[in-house]
Amino acid sequence: MSTQTKQPKTVALVTLGCARNDVDSEELAGRLAADGWILVSDPAEADVAVVNTCGFIESAKKDSVDALLEANALKGHGKTQAVVAVGCMAERYGKELADALPEADAILGFDDYVDISARLNTIISGGHIQAHTPKDRRSLLPIAPSERQASVEVKAPQRTRLDNAPISPLKIATGCDRRCSFCAIPIFRGAFVSRRPTEILDDAHWLVSQGVSELFLVSENTTSYGKDLGDMTVLEKLLPQLAAIDGVERIRLSYLQPAEMRPSLLQAMVSTEKVIPYFDLSFQHASGTLLRRMRRFGDGEKFLHLIDQIRALAPEAGIRSNFIVGFPGETEDEYQELIHFLNEARLDAIGVFGYSDEDKTEALTLEGKLDEDLIHQRTEGLSTLVDELLLQRAEERIGEKVRVLIEDAELQEGRSEHQGPEVDGSTFIQSRNKFRVGEYVDAIVTDVAGVDLVAQPL
Repeated sequence: MSTQTKQPKTVALVTLGCARNDVDSEELAGRLAADGWILVSDPAEADVAVVNTCGFIESAKKDSVDALLEANALKGHGKTQAVVAVGCMAERYGKELADALPEADAILGFDDYVDISARLNTIISGGHIQAHTPKDRRSLLPIAPSERQASVEVKAPQRTRLDNAPISPLKIATGCDRRCSFCAIPIFRGAFVSRRPTEILDDAHWLVSQGVSELFLVSENTTSYGKDLGDMTVLEKLLPQLAAIDGVERIRLSYLQPAEMRPSLLQAMVSTEKVIPYFDLSFQHASGTLLRRMRRFGDGEKFLHLIDQIRALAPEAGIRSNFIVGFPGETEDEYQELIHFLNEARLDAIGVFGYSDEDKTEALTLEGKLDEDLIHQRTEGLSTLVDELLLQRAEERIGEKVRVLIEDAELQEGRSEHQGPEVDGSTFIQSRNKFRVGEYVDAIVTDVAGVDLVAQPL
């Protein structure tokens, strides 16, 4: 009597959104691999396509829905049996998304992650998993940050890398305690919880063993790290420990709140070996009156002072930020304040977003909503200015010495220290020599190609 060998189940993870989602996908991959699932990169070759969605702004939600529909189109034409939504949009909308998108075979929230393998087995066996009713995840933890560590198990599962890039995000915290009136992230990501330094160091050692040389520290609010550990300077102490790991060449921090940029952190970032002078500062606007309506702090003058402090300590530092145009009540004078600030700031990378209403945010209820045509007009006008300013800033770097991490061997493309992954510009090496992915090349900037740099090796 012959027996048939049971074929292993295959799964593909499609990730949208930010670097924090990239980490979540690799943690899901780790759980699935540990339970015998075979990870594949092509959804058409997978029994289950898992789409890790983004729920931040309207355009990101549309991209997530498009990805789910694209994966659903594979069913009946190949191996794909089921399409499952996870991630921020799935958590944020739950049952509402399931009703609006019947093409998805399941909508799984964050609480499903620990049993992700069992959930997928149920789905491909023909079972049904009821989509959750969303809740404000901030209510799941104590209000006082000092009480949170005892209330939640923050240890993450072993990750499985989904690419071979020499840079990897390293999650240092989850959630956010800020109450920006335009942002819903704290509602579905929850209150701020720091990972313990020992866990972060273990993760860093593992990433280096996987070929990573640049660690990209990510969270919803990196400058809050340690507030629930009883020591707001713990990040300053952690950075030298990360830098001491053999194989780490660069450490990059993301998402810094200007109002929380304490002098000790600024000093640590510019003085700790291997921590590169890259400042991803969340300004959002430059008008003080408008920022108060956003429930944020600061103004253009204070932001320019911070930028001056950074460049006094690290003249070649990279500084990037995002800005919202057309927030409720934005006057022409406030818009002009933003234009003036950008002309003075000489930022290296700038994201411009037109305001859109977000469910369950305070801004949804504010008076003074701008006409969509005016929002579009201001967004387009500012984007055109930004293109000119970024070209000027790139040209200022001609003649600078840069250290480039090669990420594309065919194009000889990589990133200098002032260029963050995915959202910033690149540097192209011009040389008869061909450098491999993962190599660091010391070079001189000789030209620009738009916001990108062209450099010759030393």
